[in-house]
Amino acid sequence: MTKKVLVTGGCGYIGSHTVRELQRQNYDVVVFDNLVKGHRAAVRDAPVIVGDLLKPDEIRAVFREHPDIAGVLHFAAYIEVGESMRNPGKYFHNNVQGCVNLLDAMAEAGVRYLVFSSSCAVYGTPDHVPVTEEESYKPESVYGASKRMAEEVMEWYDRLKGIRHTPLRYFNAAGASFDAQIGDAYKPATRILPSLFEYLLGQRDRFFINGNDYPTEDGTCIRDYIHVDDLATAHIAALNYLWNGGESMPFNLGTGRGSSNLEIVNMVREVTGIDFEVEIGPRRPGDATRIWADNTRARKVLGWTPRYGLREIVETDWRWHSTHPRGYHDLPQS
Repeated sequence: MTKKVLVTGGCGYIGSHTVRELQRQNYDVVVFDNLVKGHRAAVRDAPVIVGDLLKPDEIRAVFREHPDIAGVLHFAAYIEVGESMRNPGKYFHNNVQGCVNLLDAMAEAGVRYLVFSSSCAVYGTPDHVPVTEEESYKPESVYGASKRMAEEVMEWYDRLKGIRHTPLRYFNAAGASFDAQIGDAYKPATRILPSLFEYLLGQRDRFFINGNDYPTEDGTCIRDYIHVDDLATAHIAALNYLWNGGESMPFNLGTGRGSSNLEIVNMVREVTGIDFEVEIGPRRPGDATRIWADNTRARKVLGWTPRYGLREIVETDWRWHSTHPRGYHDLPQS
């Protein structure tokens, strides 16, 4: 019997790729999104309910309309590190209170399985790399703190309401679908690759690397870049893990390899065949120096393995941006 899955934030970047993978695996999907940053055109052949998690009645109505929902994948959140440091209230209100409202609606409807889109930002700059799930929590941005607070809320709802959950702590999501049908259309671009591709496409005048004075080999930050399609399969593996009786626990999702900002720039030069100038800007508040994943737990417990590396990430992302320079802007949004 086909199971129905609710995907909050399913019109966003990672959410839409996961919706597509759920459909490929023959799940019944319902999407809930406020379309503030998401795009209706990113989801095909699935109902999209336009609503806001900050309005409790709207999310409760979804569960009343779809009483057969068997699990929830929760992506809906604000994600910009820099903005979170300028406007902390926006992030705590949306990312934490929205999660509370979702959990209350799930408890009321008797839905007991939740996969949460979390972040390695909960660790801040780790004491040890690669980072395991036992690393201490010391977020260096309001964004990271809001994700950790949401995790703590879930831990209490597990104890008190029996809602089992798997926080999936992404490292750096990147890439696009291999057929270039969906990709990262977040505007203004904040991730390094979309920002760089906007520069190559003439959509921004300059491209900056945020700092080259970090204590790393080339002076730039090091991150673990994970393909968005690999994140999608991990969410489905985590949901099946819960359905099969798995206990609540977090999982790191990364490749286990770190790449510096300059390595990213050089891979873009290689893939696109374009040479370009790079400027060095100031450090961005809240950025950790270096972080990459130990994904052993996800491999062993979820049976998940990342399939793609940095080259596939850059190739698919460039294919998407070069063929959709305006993202979903010219496509129907209804």
